[in-house]
Amino acid sequence: MNILPDPATQPEFYKDVQLKRLFAWGVDAVVTLLGCLIILPFTAFTGVFFFPLLFLFVGFGYRTMTLANGSATWGMRLFSIELRRADGTPLDAGHAFAHTLGYTFSWFLPVFQVMSVIMMGATERGQGLTDHVLGTVMLNRRALAR
Repeated sequence: MNILPDPATQPEFYKDVQLKRLFAWGVDAVVTLLGCLIILPFTAFTGVFFFPLLFLFVGFGYRTMTLANGSATWGMRLFSIELRRADGTPLDAGHAFAHTLGYTFSWFLPVFQVMSVIMMGATERGQGLTDHVLGTVMLNRRALAR
């Protein structure tokens, strides 16, 4: 059952969401990088030899945990957006893991990441590829509070 807000009659839920997602992504990348830099000394600095893998695992954990606890990463919260399931409810741990897995997979195959960005700009709800597969959507948090 899909009870998400209609973009035609309730555009405030989707206003500027794509731009906010971009900014939130930048914040989340910085948070992940800082997390990796904090962890690096605990690896006796051998983490520099597998830093991309460290970044991947730290980012995956950060994204999954924050999405499972509030349906938004810290970057998303900063820009007042959050992910919702097709039934309008916040993400649970399983959906947070699935969304993070889809997001991560799209980075391994750049054609999927490009498709996702195009879909965010071309679809009426601004959904990326993973959003379409899972039925999730990014909404303005302020509109949800009304």
